[in-house]
Amino acid sequence: MSKQLKWERFSSVILYAGLLCFLFAFVMLGIVPAQMTKASKRDDELAKSVPDNFKEAYATVETYRQGLIRGRDIYVAEACWHCHSQYVRPVSNEVLRYGPVSTPGEYENLLQLPQLFGTRRVGPDLIREGGKRTNDWHFSHFYNPRSVEPQSVMPSYTWYFENVDGKVLPKPDAVALVAYVQWLGSWINQPPTSAMNDIIMPPAE
Repeated sequence: MSKQLKWERFSSVILYAGLLCFLFAFVMLGIVPAQMTKASKRDDELAKSVPDNFKEAYATVETYRQGLIRGRDIYVAEACWHCHSQYVRPVSNEVLRYGPVSTPGEYENLLQLPQLFGTRRVGPDLIREGGKRTNDWHFSHFYNPRSVEPQSVMPSYTWYFENVDGKVLPKPDAVALVAYVQWLGSWINQPPTSAMNDIIMPPAE
C-alpha cells in the first residue's frame, strides 16, 4: 500500500473522528443544557394572583404576568443589571447587607432566564427586593433617585412618567418596571438553605 493511500485513509479517520467529537460536543454543551433550562422554566412562579398594590393597573393575572415580563425587558434594556446584581455572594460580608447567599432554586423561573447575576455593587443587590419598599418609593426613585436616596448616583428615568394636570404620573412601562422589581424574591417564603447559609445562619436550637 502506497504512503499516499495510507495517508488518505488516516486523514479520513481523523475527519470522521473530528466530526463525531463536534457532534458530541454540540449535543452535550448545546442541546442538553437547553433542554435542562427549558425544563426548569417554572412560569407558575410568575404570578398566581395579582398583588393588592397592582390591582388598579392589572385587572387579571395574565395582564400582570405580561407586565412582569415587560418590566424585566425594560430592566435589561436600561442596563439596570450593570449596577444592581441579583446574586448575594459569599464574600465581602454581603450576607450582612443582603441576607443569605443566593441558591440555585432562586433562579428557577421564567423571568430569571437569562440570569441577571451582575458583577458590580454600585447599587444594592435586588434579588430579594420585593416588598422592602412601597410602590410610591420606587416610582419616586425612578423619577428622581435623589428624592429618596440623597447620595444616589443612579440616573433619573423621567421618560417613563408624564405630567397630567400638574401631577407627575407613571406611564405603563414605569408600572411594569416597578412590578418587576417588587416581584423579585416574592416567591421566597423563608431564607434559602445551603451549606454556606447553614454556616452563616445556623439553625436555631
